[in-house]
Amino acid sequence: MKKVLSIALTAALCAVTLAACGGGSTTATTAAPAATEAATAAPAATAAPAATEAPAATTAAPAATEAPATEAPSAGIPKDSLRIGFIFIGDENEGYTAAHYEGAKGMQQALGLADSQILIKWQIPEDETCYDAAVDLADQGCQIVFANSFGHEQYMMQAAEEFPDVEFCHATGYQAASSGLENMHNYFTAVYESRYVSGVVAGLKLNQMIEDGKITADQAVMGYVGAFPYAEVISGYTSFFLGARSVCPTATMKVKYVNSWADFALEKEAAQALIAAGCVLISQHADTTGAPTTCEAAGVPIVGYNISMIATAPTQALTSASINWAPYVTFAVQCLIDGDPIPVDWCEGYATGADRITELNEAAVAPGTAEKVAEVEAAIKSGELKVFDTSTWTENGQKLDSYVDDYGNEYIWDGYFHESELASAPSFAIKIDGITDLTD
Repeated sequence: MKKVLSIALTAALCAVTLAACGGGSTTATTAAPAATEAATAAPAATAAPAATEAPAATTAAPAATEAPATEAPSAGIPKDSLRIGFIFIGDENEGYTAAHYEGAKGMQQALGLADSQILIKWQIPEDETCYDAAVDLADQGCQIVFANSFGHEQYMMQAAEEFPDVEFCHATGYQAASSGLENMHNYFTAVYESRYVSGVVAGLKLNQMIEDGKITADQAVMGYVGAFPYAEVISGYTSFFLGARSVCPTATMKVKYVNSWADFALEKEAAQALIAAGCVLISQHADTTGAPTTCEAAGVPIVGYNISMIATAPTQALTSASINWAPYVTFAVQCLIDGDPIPVDWCEGYATGADRITELNEAAVAPGTAEKVAEVEAAIKSGELKVFDTSTWTENGQKLDSYVDDYGNEYIWDGYFHESELASAPSFAIKIDGITDLTD
């Protein structure tokens, strides 16, 4: 069956404006400011929607099959002359920014840079404050500036146009390739790979529950707390589901959207609603500990996101799908040092260490989980396992053999959907069989 994508970039661009605390501050240190709220409810975004992330009917932005590279100074920049700026939507106390901060620190350590060379703008909202932060970092001598939230992109582009000698790198966005700006770049990771692996962990837990007589095979229903019905979320929960289904063939899943990237109360309520609807295991693409808190109290296994949830749910947290931003940040800065061009789009996964799951909770996972995880991870790294293998899923009872967007880009060939290969941003927004939305 052939499927043609419908795209609404304007809707995706305007879809979300996230709240953040204050206008942020600059620090030339790797220490984050003290939390303004409890870590369980910190207001910050998970990896925010890209062009592909209009509501469920829409998906990928146009992109060349081979992303062009922009030109960096051929002579390179001496390492001790570097100044590197970061613009973060939140701070260390929420998982998404914490992961980006760890990536910045990993880059600093790998390249042997001093604290004074790293300038961080914390809690920068998705408004003109981001432009001001980017300009300030450029004025302070930063040769490269990174920003981590979707809504930062237009302000990064504005600063990139004003400062053509500074490289601007934006996580989760989609407009760099079409901007005409040689110093504007987008990056993301193949997080669907770690979602798939975490789904395998979940599926093995379902099997254990079936074997122990806690549920029957047809009661292997998972729940998923999703932020928004965007392609990034759909891609993530679908890969999680496919991982679970690969080891537990009777698994099904219900999705409950909270229409927020980080709202502790809403995520807690969504998890409660899913459990009340018969879900016996929960996962999430939302940024707080609302769902894990609910699951620990209810005795329901949970798979988290970004960071380990074991501290919050010591008896129920299995693992979390996670992103390691250090490979990209290190790569981009090394390009400046070497005088090499930075690709306009970058997306890597398990093979380069950009994706992973957090530690397995031996108090909660099923026996044999570590061994199975190692097997699956090896197959992903080697290319033997394709997460969106079209032989493993259907839409409305039919297998797809083609998936073409409005710009003529084909996403399915060689038997699988080539997620994040035509552009760094996610594009898989297919509602596959076995997954349903839980509505009010």
